[in-house]
This record gives sequence, C-alpha cells and structure tokens, in this order.
Amino acid sequence: MKKITFLLAFLCAGFLFAQNTMTPELLWQVKKVSPIGISENGEVLFYKVTTPNIPENSFDSKYYAMRVSGGNFAEVTKEEAKVADKNLSPDGNFLLIDKEVHVKDVMAKDIYSDLPKSDAYVYTSLDYRHWDKYNDGSYSHVFYKDVNTGAETDITPQQPYYTPQAPFGGDEDYIWGPKGENIYYVSKKLAGTDYAVSTNTDIYKYNLASKQTENITEENKGYDTQPAFSENGTLAWLQMKTDGYEADKNDIVVLENGVKQNLTAQWDGTVNGFTWAKNNKDIYFTAPVDGTKQIFKVDYPGKTRKMPLVEQLSKGQFDVTGIVAEIDGQLIVTRTDMNHATEIFSFNLKSNTFKQLTQVNTEFYGKLTLPTVEKRMVTTKDGKQMLVWVILPPNFDKNKKYPTLLYAQGGPQSALSQFYSTRWNFQLMASQGYIIVAPNRRGMPGHGVEWNEAISGDWGGGAMQDYLDAIDDVAKEPYVDKDRLGAIGASFGGYSVFWLAGNHEGRFKTFIAHDGVFDTRAMYGTTEELFFVNYDMGGAYWEKDNAIAQKAFNEFNPITYVDKWDTPIMIIQGGKDYRVPIEQGLGAFQAAQLQGIKSKLLYLPEENHWVLQPQNALVWQREFFNWLKETL
Repeated sequence: MKKITFLLAFLCAGFLFAQNTMTPELLWQVKKVSPIGISENGEVLFYKVTTPNIPENSFDSKYYAMRVSGGNFAEVTKEEAKVADKNLSPDGNFLLIDKEVHVKDVMAKDIYSDLPKSDAYVYTSLDYRHWDKYNDGSYSHVFYKDVNTGAETDITPQQPYYTPQAPFGGDEDYIWGPKGENIYYVSKKLAGTDYAVSTNTDIYKYNLASKQTENITEENKGYDTQPAFSENGTLAWLQMKTDGYEADKNDIVVLENGVKQNLTAQWDGTVNGFTWAKNNKDIYFTAPVDGTKQIFKVDYPGKTRKMPLVEQLSKGQFDVTGIVAEIDGQLIVTRTDMNHATEIFSFNLKSNTFKQLTQVNTEFYGKLTLPTVEKRMVTTKDGKQMLVWVILPPNFDKNKKYPTLLYAQGGPQSALSQFYSTRWNFQLMASQGYIIVAPNRRGMPGHGVEWNEAISGDWGGGAMQDYLDAIDDVAKEPYVDKDRLGAIGASFGGYSVFWLAGNHEGRFKTFIAHDGVFDTRAMYGTTEELFFVNYDMGGAYWEKDNAIAQKAFNEFNPITYVDKWDTPIMIIQGGKDYRVPIEQGLGAFQAAQLQGIKSKLLYLPEENHWVLQPQNALVWQREFFNWLKETL
C-alpha cells in the first residue's frame, strides 16, 4: 500500500512538474490581444481577445473595454466596441471600403461561355499567382460609399491594380484627406510581369469633385506606404528609395505646401510604423534596435533648416510592436517578449516608463516556470560584434549538459528581436530542455544600415559564417552538449539549414527546414515576387556575365552541396506556399531519401508560407519535437 501511495504521489508530482513548463498544447491556450482603438472622447480603450478553438480548428473572439488609465475591464459586443472610424469622411457622408473587382478574363469559363465547368487559367504575363492564391482576374479596389443612398463609386474602375496591396495590405492603404475632398491611397500601378519585378508603390490623391487622380510620390521608385495626416493636416508616409529592394531603409517623409522632407534620412536605422504626435511637431515611431523593437521620436522642424532629431525613448529586453494612440501624455502601445505574448501597455512620455494595461495572459504565465533569455555578444570571424540571443531552459542548471539548437531567422532581412510566435516559439523549445542560440547575423535590421544590407548578393557568405561563429562560441560553455547540436529555421532560415547541411563539418547532429530555399535556380523560376530574387540574388541564372548572380545560383546554392549531406533532416513544406514553392521542399526530401539519409517530410497541403490552422500548428509542434527526440 505504501508503494502505491508513493507511486501516486510521484506521478502527481511529475504531472504537476510537466505542467509547470510550456508545452505545445499549452501554447495553443495563449490568448491573442489586439487593440481596436480609443473611444472618440479619448477615455476608453477597446480591444479584442482571440482564443484558439482546437476542436473546431478555428478561433473565437471576444471584445472588451477599459479606461486608458488601466484598471477594471468589461466585456462588450463588437458593435459596442466603437472607435472613431477613420474610413468615414469628415462630413460623415461617405465611407471608404475595398472589395474585389473583376477586371480581366483569365479563367477559361470567363473566356469561353460555353465551358462553364472548366477550371483552367490562361495567362500571358506574370503575377499569375501571389502568396497563396492564383490570379483569377480580380483586383482589390477602393470605393467610397454614400452612407445615405448606399451608392458605391470605384475610384480606379477597370484598372488591374491592387489597393489594398496584396497579400497583406488593409485599410491602412487608404485614408481621407483632412477636409474630405480627397482620398489618398497606396497602389503599385503596374500589371503582369511589370508588377512582379517591381516594388514601386506610390501614394495617389483622388479628388471626388473632379474624379482626377494625382501621383504625389512619382519621383520615388521604391515603396511609398502608410500615409497619415497630422491633426493640422500635414501628410507623412514611409518611403524606401530603391525599386525592387523590399528591405531597403524605410524613412519617414513629410509633405507640406508642396515641399517634401525626409525626417530620418541621416538616422542609421529603418522605421517599422509611425503616428503623429498631438502637438503636430513630433512623430513617434517603432524600429528595430539591438535585437529588440523600441519607441523613437523624430521632430518635424517645418521649413527651417534645422536637422530633424531622432531620439530613442524606450529601452529594454522586449519588443514594442505597435503604437495605438497618444492620450494625455502617454502612448498606448502593444508589447511582447520571448516569454510573453502581446499585451497592451501605456508608455509615459515624461518618465519613459511602461504600465501594463491588459493582463489577459498574466495568470497563465504565472503558473509556468519560464526560460531565461540572455544577450550575448560574439566576435565574428571578420572581427565584427554580433548580438546573439541565448535562451536557457526553465530551472537551468549550469552543471548539466543540454542539447542545443541553432536558430536561423528568415527574411532574410527580418529582425530577430523579442518576438513571440505560435510556431517558432523559443519559450516552448527551451521548455522542452533545449538551449536556443539565435544570432542577429548580418542582414538583420537594428544594427545599422550597413549590417542590414550585407546579406543581399551574399546569401552563402558572411551570414553562414556568422551562424557557425555563434554556435561555436556558445558551444564553448560547459553546459552545452557539443555532441547534440541541431540547426533549425524557415524561409531564408530554411535555406540556411539546407546550406549548412552540406557545409557544417560535422558540427550538427540534426536539421529541420521549413519552407526553405533548396535550389536557388528553381526558386528563381517559380517564386512570385521576382523583384526579391532579382535584388537578393543579383539577377537571373542565365546571366553568365553577372558574377553576383552566378555566385547565387552556384556557389551559394544549397543543391550544389547536397552530395555532402550526411545528417538526419526533417523537411516541412506548405502546399500553398508560392513564395518558396513546393518543389523546394520536395526536392530536398527526395535528395535525402535517395542518398539513404534519415529524413522526414511534413507536408501541409492547405498552408501557405506560414501555418495558420490550429490543428496543423499542433501537428507541426508535435512532429518537430518528435524529430528532435529521435535524432538529438
């Protein structure tokens, strides 16, 4: 009897311990907090809480209200969560909306009326598919709708232009002018192959009375996005200069009385998003810096010759992911870190301190033992100082040895900051007993423009050495099991895994690549945003005299080294991923299988470059950790 009692106590203790750290199932109980906005009187914050519904393979949402100063909250209906509608004209007569408009006949059933059951497509140019959808001849257009009569007017009728921008644009791509006589919208007014090879979006002004459209950023050939007016009617937007370069330095440009001024041109960083200050003289913005995302301020000096001053306001081991509004000397913002999902905070502009407003997941995390996130500086082979995040398991014991995972970030120019993901979740990985090494290798923003730009045309060069420098440096620690090292990553991170699989000199015992570029030639031939590969790979693979391109498609091509593969590898591929299409994952799996290398393919036929369905995400997590248990 004593043995049974002891066994039950042991099992219960083990169960409690298991629940004391993050698991895949617990991760999918984390609630997502999304701010809706501030009430018109500036006193109430409305936000949405989304909860995964695993049995239904969907998500449930509820709406809440609380004072902007914090404190108690109350559930409200979606209709009661009412904020100032930016899409309503200043006089209240018109509403901006967007919807799909059929512009071109590309489906056979539209071309041939006698073949209504055909599912064929006929294309004569590129832009035949984008992200996870094939072009059926429909384009998103902006309309203004008469709120009294319901009449709708398309401001770009019969034009094959996307507004909002596909695939991620929303109503931030169109706004009313201060007086309501004009509509400002973002569009890349190119079609077909021209659309696929360019990033030249512009901001257009449409006049309701004359029906005339003016391009106000025509001289700039890169991205122009996120137009926003100050309260006194001054327009600002984000601008990248280089056509085809999607990760170019993003600057804040202001237009007043026909004069344009770049406020951040001399600042060695890139802007994520911004909002005008209430004083109409400053702009608050978020930007990556030193492996985090922080709040900055730049002043708008107007027509004076004064150089705009950029000032970093917040500091800490977290990401400020967005600015909701400025209210009574404080900013309402969203914030996250590697151990906590998004919550809403206020940021005091006098003391530069944060106050957490929502506590949606506070109790949940309070029941968990959390990993430790450490910042480490590593000297690269060429003498640069590189920031590396090291995430240690809960209850870390420096006297033990731990299997260790090198994490390769995607992008390739995406910030490796204090993000919180439901897929690449460092808290979850560390809670399974792994040390995570996450280098801010060259190519990432937040460490100066030069470091950010260093990846383009050099995929298999400095960045790959940075990975090796990072893992070699951390592996010197006595608590790292040097015989149990793995490398994992997605997108460019998947490319990195495929490249390292043929160039790791026995360092790694296992690999996991999700939607990674396996063959740069095939990637060039099938990806949809040609501007990306044109810029980052230097051109087309048939350009024999183009040294940068030839390097990208040969020396820096992972398939070149596939004969050196000798390590177990798991490959994950989305069936609707048109950014890194399916032949990349299938080709890698086939190469591993035919060489007798232990390998696994996780195929997600309805997922795109990401994993969005809850049950598929749980399958992803379970297979991910099962593979690590088998091979590491």
